[in-house]
Amino acid sequence: MLDFIQEIYGTIMRNKLRTCLTGFAVAWGIFILIVLLGAGNGLLNAMGSQAKDLAMNSMQVYGGHTSKPYKGLKEGREIRLTNKELEVTRGMTNHVANASAIIEQGSVRVNHKDTYVNVSLNGVMPNYPQTNGIKMVVGRFINEIDIQERRKSVVVHERTIEMLFGSKDFDAIGKHVSISGLSYHIVGIYTSNMNNGNTSSAYVPFTTLHLIYNKGDEVGSLVFLTKDINTEAESDAFEKRYRATLGQIKQFDGEDRSAIWISNRFKQYLQQQTGNDLLRTAIWIIGIFTLLSGIVGVSNIMLITVKERTHEFGIRKALGAKPLSILWLIIAESVTITTFFGYIGMVAGIAATEYMNAISGAQVVDIGVASATVFENPTVDLHIAIQATLTLVIAGTLAGFFPARKAVMIRPIEALRG
Repeated sequence: MLDFIQEIYGTIMRNKLRTCLTGFAVAWGIFILIVLLGAGNGLLNAMGSQAKDLAMNSMQVYGGHTSKPYKGLKEGREIRLTNKELEVTRGMTNHVANASAIIEQGSVRVNHKDTYVNVSLNGVMPNYPQTNGIKMVVGRFINEIDIQERRKSVVVHERTIEMLFGSKDFDAIGKHVSISGLSYHIVGIYTSNMNNGNTSSAYVPFTTLHLIYNKGDEVGSLVFLTKDINTEAESDAFEKRYRATLGQIKQFDGEDRSAIWISNRFKQYLQQQTGNDLLRTAIWIIGIFTLLSGIVGVSNIMLITVKERTHEFGIRKALGAKPLSILWLIIAESVTITTFFGYIGMVAGIAATEYMNAISGAQVVDIGVASATVFENPTVDLHIAIQATLTLVIAGTLAGFFPARKAVMIRPIEALRG
């Protein structure tokens, strides 16, 4: 066995440059694959992180303008949602749960002493956090008592607190701020990212905003959770029935998609999953083709080795060497090169992804008072890296097998003549 190892070592050392160039192609292939997988995971993890607190089965409905005439009524009519549509939505219990309404006042000024900040003021109901990913840092959200008593309670973002009070002063709970000249009591401070809540928003009881701004029975949008809907086809069918139901109430064509706008988060989630799968596939395709360059390099060096050592193999066979021993010698050389340099590439790739994780593993982009995670934990599971390396080793073995098989099939007299 020792002689066998020494023979492989000697063969490799006699062709250092050729072996190193081939090994570099192998190491580079596995390195690029692992780095690509890590970078892809960073993007996918960031998208998953932004959506993790959102209810993926929620829908939000907005009023629009008709684009088709209906029963003698002209197109271009504005469709405004009211409390009646909220009650109708709540009555669709087969597929609707936890329906509520939101109304927006737009940009208002929030003052604390001599400091102010402009925010979007939203009148909401207590179940709003369940559908929009609001996470309380301290305090509470709007509750039923706030709604019933039309209290001037307000929930603001932690960055709004920082701008008003000079720091993330969580003792601001219980303090008062002025909104459009009226005093509001801070009951909660929330946090969210750009995709699951507008960080420049402040939330007050739905009934309070209705009363103060004299909104009548108008609502800005409806939001609810769906249930017993598991496929995109079922979601599309429900959406169609829902449009038809509201069309009968508001007198518009149920096929008119401009009359009301529906943000269907379940469909968006399925589309995102499709996009994620395409990204993963693209990364693997690029990585595999990069690996192939290394495998081709191993195959080429084995072909050259066989050609250079044809005379030697002829002598071995003439002296009684079995074909299997020659076959094993060439394959072992191929496996040695791919295993050694594949391991180096794997270690370098893992080190690179860990470095990416250390310097940008939680990359956040700030846009004023908004922020979004765009890159998170760009690492690769160790077992995936090992599997990729083993795949390369197996491919390298096959790359060495065919030249070896060719060498074994040469008759001794032909080999000696060469």
